[in-house]
Amino acid sequence: MAPSTLTKQSLKRKRADDDSTSSTRTDADKPQQPYKQRVLVTSSRGISQRQRHLMTDLLALLPHAKKETKLEDKHNLPAINELCYLSSCNNALFFEARRQHNDLYLWAAKAPNGPSVRFHVLNLHTMDEMKMTGNCLKGSRPVVVFDKQFDEEPHWKLIKEVLTHIFAVPKTARRAKPFIDHVINFSIADGKIWFRNYQILDTPSTDALSSTTSSTSALTDIQAKKLAKKQGAPHLSLSEVGPRFVLNPVKIFEGSFNGACLYENKEFVPSSARFASTKLARAAKYRGRKDQQAVSKSRREGLHVGERDDPLEKRRVFA
Repeated sequence: MAPSTLTKQSLKRKRADDDSTSSTRTDADKPQQPYKQRVLVTSSRGISQRQRHLMTDLLALLPHAKKETKLEDKHNLPAINELCYLSSCNNALFFEARRQHNDLYLWAAKAPNGPSVRFHVLNLHTMDEMKMTGNCLKGSRPVVVFDKQFDEEPHWKLIKEVLTHIFAVPKTARRAKPFIDHVINFSIADGKIWFRNYQILDTPSTDALSSTTSSTSALTDIQAKKLAKKQGAPHLSLSEVGPRFVLNPVKIFEGSFNGACLYENKEFVPSSARFASTKLARAAKYRGRKDQQAVSKSRREGLHVGERDDPLEKRRVFA
């Protein structure tokens, strides 16, 4: 057989082998898509000073976030999707302020197709107010931890996914530092989401060192680590940084700031309804007091119907 024929057969066999290997290649062998997340943070007009400080604290925790100017029209919320498109953001955090009752609502949305979640912010405390001992590097990436209750209900699973995309800083973020030194914790209590931020310390806590009582406060870091290793206690501890706030989920929408309502919290009572009921109770109390005064006045007038006027009465003499 000629050498040229052998060469042609070997080339055909090699091409067939390449085709078979390429067809049997699974999706796991393909290169993984990069995890890209950017968050647009904006607010409405009329936001208070404490609420603005809370927004600034969250911006410091999110190096992949971009701050936008205040939104002029709070009734045209789908316009935020256009701002996300112009800023190349696929997530949005919108702080909606209500001046009448000093309420704050937080929108967390996936732009431009949704879903979006509307929260009522309660018990907010900024970093300046708390003055905690914890401190983390600005721009570092956090460890986002969720309570196990987030896996029990469908709406909690959806909220967990949205919050993960917003607060989990990707490795490819430009301003993110390749350093992990704090933990962002989301826990559920009384149907509300409690937000906490802790610094990871490389020293064991004094509570974990149970063998010594008064001498634990005087131990150095090296001695505390050795003692924790000897006792089998964890060699890390947490120190709260801040801020603190509570999120009460109100509604979940199918789209981004619009669309069909997927979930509604039946136990949520808006501040307007709460203040209206309080106002009606005060009005009913005032009306009952006035009716009682009118009844007592008519009763007093009825007591003096049959009496003759005394010319020496004080109110006539000193009139």
